[in-house]
Amino acid sequence: MTDRPPLPPFTRESAAQKVQAAEDAWNTRDPHKVSLAYSPDSVWRNRGTFVTGRAEIAEFLTRKWEREREYALRKDLWAFDGNRIAVRFQYECRDTDGQWWRSYGNELWEFDEHGLMTRREASINDVRIEEKERRIHGPRPESERGDTFPVR
Repeated sequence: MTDRPPLPPFTRESAAQKVQAAEDAWNTRDPHKVSLAYSPDSVWRNRGTFVTGRAEIAEFLTRKWEREREYALRKDLWAFDGNRIAVRFQYECRDTDGQWWRSYGNELWEFDEHGLMTRREASINDVRIEEKERRIHGPRPESERGDTFPVR
């Protein structure tokens, strides 16, 4: 099995690198690429949906990004300990009817010794916004890496 650095146990710096790598990958909206960060038997809870394994993760993400158009995400490190990381995030997208949404969430991550995520639990709330209220436009610019994203 190939290692996916940074590896646990995490330091503040390596946990922040892991969070930024996840943000970068999700902003590609490439389900296969994103699924490779997870162990083959990874277990997810995403809102009320339960997913197990890379194939189901890729299928879930394919459906997600078919519905959530122009998806753009920001993740912030909240806490870390050993092989676990807690993240808060926001993303914006528009639905197939053209309505814009901002989604706020928290994730709990657990990693194996190879740096692959074995568990992801996400709680997410959606807020309807107008296009003029958007704050997230594509991937995070290099100049903003490491900055905490404001709650509102």
